[in-house]
Formats: sequence, C-alpha cells, structure tokens
Amino acid sequence: MFLESLKLENFRNISSLNLKFDKKINIFIGNNAQGKTNILESIYFLAITRSHRTNNENNLIKNDCLYTKVSGVYKNDENISNYLSVLFNEKGKKVSVNNIVQKRISNYLSRLNVIMFCPDDLEIVKGSPNVRRRFLNLEISQFRKDYLIHLKEYNQILKQRNEYLKQKNNAKFNRTYFDIITDKLIDKNIEIISLRYAFIDEINDYVGNIFKSISETGNLTIEYKSFIAKKDIENSELKEKLKKRYNSLFTNELLQKTTLLGCHKDDFKMYLNGNDVTDFCSQGQQRLTVLSLKLAELEVFIKSRQIYPIILLDDIFSELDNIKKNNIIKHFNDEVQIFITTTEIEDINDELKNKAEIFNVYNGNVTKEE
Repeated sequence: MFLESLKLENFRNISSLNLKFDKKINIFIGNNAQGKTNILESIYFLAITRSHRTNNENNLIKNDCLYTKVSGVYKNDENISNYLSVLFNEKGKKVSVNNIVQKRISNYLSRLNVIMFCPDDLEIVKGSPNVRRRFLNLEISQFRKDYLIHLKEYNQILKQRNEYLKQKNNAKFNRTYFDIITDKLIDKNIEIISLRYAFIDEINDYVGNIFKSISETGNLTIEYKSFIAKKDIENSELKEKLKKRYNSLFTNELLQKTTLLGCHKDDFKMYLNGNDVTDFCSQGQQRLTVLSLKLAELEVFIKSRQIYPIILLDDIFSELDNIKKNNIIKHFNDEVQIFITTTEIEDINDELKNKAEIFNVYNGNVTKEE
C-alpha cells in the first residue's frame, strides 16, 4: 500500500496543505519546530485516528481554530484507491471511508497501516507500563479490528465496576450484581490478554535476529507480563480460577474503591542477553531495542499478514552511525513506502536520497524540490 496524497486543515501549525507523494521515498527537510514531525503525525493520525505524541487531541487543532481535518488517498495492496478522512472538533471525532461516515472507529481501522519510528519511542523502554500498554493497544488494533472492540468494552466494564466500588453507602451493595460485572470483566481480560500474548509471540519470531543484524551482537527477547500466565490462557478452568482471585481481593477493592487486577495493569519487558533493557542497558542499546521492536512489527505485517505498511521515520538517523543506518535500511522492502524527516540532508543515506521526492518545510509551509 502507499499514500498517494494528503490534505491537512488546521493541523498543529499547518493552516492548509495539499501534497502528492512518491510511492517509494519522501524526505522532509527543515529546522526544528517548522512542521516536519506534524506531517508524519498527521499521516499516523489518518491511519490510527490517534496521535503518537499526545493523549490530548485538542493539541492537534491549530491555535484559534475550531477543528482539524486530515484526509488522504491511498492505494491498498490490491492497487485500489481509497479516500480516508478524520475530522476532529469539540463534538468529537468523525471518520469516513470513501465519503461514507463510519459509525464505529473499529470499522475504519486496519485500512491504512503505518509504523512510526521517532525519538520519543525511547519511552517504550524507559517510560511507565502505561506507555507500553498504549503501544500494544495501538499496534494490535492495526492487526485485529476486534481488539479495539474488546478494549473499549473492557474499559466500559472497568469504569462501571470502579464506580460501583466507590458507592458511599456499602450497605446497599448488591454482591450478586457486582459478581455479574466481574464475570464480564474476566471474559474481556481473557480475550485481550490472549491477543497480546499472540502479538508478542509474533514479534519474538523476528526481533532477536533483527537486533543482531543492526548491532551485530546480543540476544533480544520480549516478555509479556500479566496476572494470567501464558500457559493458562487455554486452560478450561481459567475462568473459575480468576473468579477465586477476584473474590480474594474483594475486601481490599472495597477499601481502595478500585479494581486491583486486570489487563489495565499488565506490562511487557525487553531483555538483552537476559538483562532487563530498562535497568541494565545504555541509551544507545535501548534505542536499538526499540528500533528492533518496530522492525519486527514490519516483518509481522509483511511475512505473516502479507501487508506492506507505510514507514514513518521521524529524525531517527541523526544519532546513528553509518553502519547502523545501513543495517536498518536493509530491512525496508522495496514495496514499502517511506516518509523521512531530517534537519540535515547529510544524515540520509545517498541511496535513499537519489530515489526520493524531497520537500522543504518552513513555518508550516511545504515546497517540493524540483
């Protein structure tokens, strides 16, 4: 697949923009804070309907404007053109496919697939478990439409359960009703955690060899950390075991007025030669770990799903030596469309530059080099 064109209205510092792209490589050059990253963010937003940079989507709307709209035409792997748009304002978000409004975002997702590489990705290693869960949720939703549905239902049930635990007058607490809510929460936990384990398994099929191919040393593995063990996912007695665990926490949950167990507290860890990358590795190794994680996702798309996602590279080459740059570039299939931002064109491999359309970005305006 590849993105043929992109149109922006009131997105970040960009008032209006209409661009057509090369189907292979597109490079955006400019100083910091001029809008390069905003363009890649808008492509990510068009595909995922979320930003990779902020949870407060009001930040996407240009100052003193009432809305932002991102739209684009892409060709899928069957070479069929499709029109996508995401409109966001104070009323919320409206997504359309070929000018038909989609009632559920899950019906919109999985059409335009992207993988973003950016400096902030280091937070996947160094940040809180919430950062890693958000990464899992965004990426798995590109592979499985039902994942987003399960997650939304889980969050609704979790909110309902927490609100019930916060009731001031516990004398009226209906334990039977509460247990029904808990049963529903258990079902959603099993569905979500099962999909997360499957995704991590697919990543592990590739991530070790990719790390070695870039750094030329080391064994990298990813491990999902959950209150449900991987070996128990298919156990017919799992649901009854989980009911007992929730029952054992009931008194503490009443006291703390919150749900203490669930996939909303899960995490995943990365290990290099058996050592936790967060605690025992240098920032350079941590950066290569995240790059390897994203490149493994690319392999899952291509080899396991027969999909060629769009690659977004936001200023990732400036801190890498030429050997590592070249080792990374080797992983990009010729069928993959690439978008690159940089402050210095010298940071980009000559082979990539010679194939690319080059755009200059200044103060939210973009001009194409002839």
